[in-house]
Amino acid sequence: VQPVESGGGLVQAGGSLRLSCSASSTNTLRVNPLAWYRQAPGKQREMVATFQNNYGGTTTYSDSVKGRFTISKDNVKNAMYLQMNSLKPEDTAKYYCKASVVEVDIRTARTREYDSWGQGTQVTVSA
Repeated sequence: VQPVESGGGLVQAGGSLRLSCSASSTNTLRVNPLAWYRQAPGKQREMVATFQNNYGGTTTYSDSVKGRFTISKDNVKNAMYLQMNSLKPEDTAKYYCKASVVEVDIRTARTREYDSWGQGTQVTVSA
């Protein structure tokens, strides 16, 4: 159920990184990567970029990354990406993928929806 992030690392200011989030789905469990968040030491987790719905659509970015970061999806691969350009030291944080999960009970056809978070991938930007 948990999405898996990758692509973090150490980069100099002005550099670029591309984060990936992958998720596995089954007939009764649909996991859709939906948004990127980040959390720096001593700070609250904050939204970085998000899609409006599970299939893509309108994107929203935090003011601090607008124009530098781009969120994208590959629905065939059930993957989501975050292209980060012009990185700054203040972008240093652990980046998390949030996925929306829909579970289907095959006996009753009832569904249950909830969010699932990955373990995160560390991004460190040096000055």
